[in-house]
Amino acid sequence: MPIRLVAFDLDGTLIDSARDLADSVNALLIELGAAPLAVEEVTAMVGEGAAVLVRRALRAAGRPVDLRGALDRFLELYAERLTNHTRPYPGITEALDALRSDGRALAVLTNKPQKATAEILDRLRLASWFSQVVGGDTEAGRKPEPAGLLRIARSANVSVSETILVGDSAIDLQTAHRAGTAVCLARYGFGYRLDGITLRGDEQFVDSAGELPGIIRSYRSDTPAAPAPEIFRSHT
Repeated sequence: MPIRLVAFDLDGTLIDSARDLADSVNALLIELGAAPLAVEEVTAMVGEGAAVLVRRALRAAGRPVDLRGALDRFLELYAERLTNHTRPYPGITEALDALRSDGRALAVLTNKPQKATAEILDRLRLASWFSQVVGGDTEAGRKPEPAGLLRIARSANVSVSETILVGDSAIDLQTAHRAGTAVCLARYGFGYRLDGITLRGDEQFVDSAGELPGIIRSYRSDTPAAPAPEIFRSHT
């Protein structure tokens, strides 16, 4: 069965937001009297929502976890930096154009808060491609819970067997598995690390956004998995 709906993760899949996320985390840590973290340290913490990111950063910096106050301040600091350095990955806009030209529905499913997500998509001129955008602070909850992905499919009147989730992390992989959809993992994303993760066998992989239209056009529910890398990149 061909793919009719493509749901995209945001950070590390559609956009490279690593620097702005790290700068915002580090601005918070400096305000709290802690030393800043390396960009790579911060991006290794991204993927499960802003609250989890802030909690991990505070612990890494050795600061007490007063999550409510710290989270509110982080969101303020991040709102000031949403698109200072954040840009779509090379080839993303061309890939979205090709997929929509094929008649496929496109959506965004992210653990980033809805307001920040909408603002980023608007500023980067990506919003018009997507019929649905579901953030991590909506009633659908956060990935890897599958409710958001299932809601997107229902709203598009598309079955899970006609849906693919494109993401860059183990969280996206688990979400697709729980929802029963296909999944394509972006090896170019900063969240790509699958150490110890069990693959189902039908996962697809891309090394650039430009490969996405071809993968999705050729995908059927019985499509063999694209070769997984022998060694998954890890972050410590």
